[in-house]
Parts: sequence; structure tokens; C-alpha cells
Amino acid sequence: MTVRILPAVGDPDAARTVTALLGRLPDADPAAPVADSTALLDTLARLAAESLDELPEVVLVHERIGPVPALELVREVALRFPGVGVVLLAAGTGPGLYSAAMDAGARGLVALPLTYDELAQRVQAAASWSLGVRRHLGHTGDAPAGPGGRVVTVSGAKGGVGTTVTAVQLALAARASGLTTALVDMDLQSGDVGSYLDVQFRRSVVDLAGIQDISPRVLQDAVFAHDTGLGLLLAPGEGERGEEVDERAVRQILGALRGRYEVVVVDCGTQVTGANAAVVESADTTVLVTTPDVVAVRAAKRMIRLWDRLQIRKPEEITTVVNRHVRSSEIQPALVARITGTRVARAAVPANFKELHAVVDAGRLQDLEAKSSVKQALWSLAGELGIVKGTTDEQTGDRPGRAAGATAVLRRRRAIGGPKGEG
Repeated sequence: MTVRILPAVGDPDAARTVTALLGRLPDADPAAPVADSTALLDTLARLAAESLDELPEVVLVHERIGPVPALELVREVALRFPGVGVVLLAAGTGPGLYSAAMDAGARGLVALPLTYDELAQRVQAAASWSLGVRRHLGHTGDAPAGPGGRVVTVSGAKGGVGTTVTAVQLALAARASGLTTALVDMDLQSGDVGSYLDVQFRRSVVDLAGIQDISPRVLQDAVFAHDTGLGLLLAPGEGERGEEVDERAVRQILGALRGRYEVVVVDCGTQVTGANAAVVESADTTVLVTTPDVVAVRAAKRMIRLWDRLQIRKPEEITTVVNRHVRSSEIQPALVARITGTRVARAAVPANFKELHAVVDAGRLQDLEAKSSVKQALWSLAGELGIVKGTTDEQTGDRPGRAAGATAVLRRRRAIGGPKGEG
């Protein structure tokens, strides 16, 4: 996909620098810089009047733009043109300015003087976000997936329903098909991804939480390169440190992962916190795992209603997976679909824990045999979700992430999820 970029830079020297760097970006179509805020808003209004599809994916706002101050201009563009990703270029990139820029609606902050790597990363993240919003608003026509990978979240209705096993096998299926894949453990207090894959690694998602600019090198240092080919971003060993990961950090981490991997599978556990709510809200595909028993299905319904009330995810945008399915059970997938109001995956996972017992105890879930009925069902699910090469998007609740802000409802209502059991 070609990314259209409109710079708003008043200083002639800075405009030349920006133009030169943008000219080096692959698949970029930068326009000539506009010199002031009035010209920027007029240009965007004219393009929007022709068609919303004519708007650039990314607008760069230099700190010395005028007459409208840069932060006010960012806010104006974000409000009037919600499908445009705005990136602020500024000399001071401390926590105060970063927070103010995000509050104004910016999708990134780039330090001056400009560097190619940082500018490329922020432009790519903003373009990916823009395309997601436009898909949600219905303004992309037949546009391809565009820059950035696809984020799939896996959440559990309650503890012990098989959330982590599902997330791990989905990631393994995507990687086995030839797609670059990351597996992220966002069950921040009690994540078990490392235990299931026999990994001990001192770095975790918390190490990225305090970093305002996650460069490719910084991301590489935090991600464990597993021998399966997966990139693992693990939960912290000390569960209390999970509180350091807020929704702003989550969005930045996801943006960095999208820029490096084609598929990003996130184990969100069973709790509803500001951090994992932001992940679910931003995801392309949301999976909710339940088992065919009354307690778990009721828990699934509560989770779905909570997401809906907090404007995190609508029921019709969720794919529910029935794990430990048996044909003799009174609760069948069709009934789960009626109770939850979600789409239930065609691939129900059979109740055959004997197949899993040895590899789970050994922490070698990647060694699950190909003939395993559990593995076959979960890899079939990966195909159904469209995250393996050669499959198509089945529209299983896919919906691009919304703009930041809905999880503010979560904070206001102080919703805290229940305890998480084994995945």
C-alpha cells in the first residue's frame, strides 16, 4: 500500500529536511509541505469534500507551525478528520509533551532533529492505525491490508478454559505457514506463556512500558527469539509490576509489534484491566474461549456484556471458541452462539486432555503431535481466522481498532476482572 503523507512545516530548512527523509521511505507518497495551519486545514477540507478516500493517511505537524499552535492544530485535525493519523515533530519529547500530544489526538511523537528510523517507524504506525479506522468507517473500498501486522487477541471467559493453549497454538500455526509471528503475554499478573514453551527470559513487556520511542533495536532486545521461530514478549515474573503497563504503553507496544510482525497473537488472560482492554479494543480479531458448561458460558456472557458496556468490543465483533467440546454435552456451539450473541467458530476444540498432558507438563506445547485432534482443531481455527498464509479473512468479528478513548470508560467505572486460573 502507498502511504500518502502531508507535512505541515513552516520553517523552510525544516521543510527541506522533512521532504528529503520522506523521499527515502518505501511505499510513501509525500505531498509538498504546507507552510501554515490555515493551509493545512484548507487542504484537508478540500480533499475531504472530494472524497474521504482522498485524505492522506498521515499528517506531520512541525512544532513551529503557525498561526495555530501545534498541539491545538493536532487536536483540530484529529477531531475534524478522524481517519487521519497525526504525528507531531518536536524538539522536546519528554513525558509532559508526549502526554499532551496523545491527549490532543496525535498518533506519534518524533524528536527533532529528525532521524530516518524514528520517522519511518512513527509514519508506519500512524498509517496502520489510519487504515484500521478507515476500514471500520467503511472508507477503504478494496484496499489491501496495508502496513503493519494483524493483531489477534485471545481472552478466556474464566480461568482454566484453555486461553493460553489456544493462543500458543494459534501463534504456532501462523508461524508454521510462513508468516512472521509474535506471541505476547498480556496476562500481566500471572501469565504462563513462558512456562508452556519452556522459556526463562528476564525481559518482559514491562521493559517497554516506560520507553516513549520503541525503536526496532529496543523491541528486539525485549522479544525472546524462540526456536519455533516465534517472537515472544512475556509477562513480568513479578506480577505486581504489571501495573506499570498502562493503556498508552500498550498502544505503543502494539504499534511497534505491528511494524515488525505479520501476525501478533496476544494472550489477554481472563481479567479486564486498562491494559488488556486497550489491546482488545485495538485488535483486528478478538477471540473469546469458553468451555461447554453453565459456569463458563455465563462467565463468557458477562465478559461480552462488560466489553459492550465499556465500548471495548461489540458482541458481533467477537469470535467465541468452544473448548473441550463433546457431542454428548447439552451445551453445543449453536446454543453458545444464542446465549452470547457472538459468532461461534466452526472449529470446536475436542475434550482430549490426554493429548496435552505430556507436553504441558514438560513445558513443550510446541511438541504436540500433528495427529492430535486438539492441535488439528486449533490450527483449523487459525485458518478460519485468516491468520495462516493461503487463507482468506472470514470476517470472524474482525474490526480495526478504534481511536484511543473508549478505555477511559473502563477507568471511570473502575472495572476490575476476576482472578485468572490456569490457561
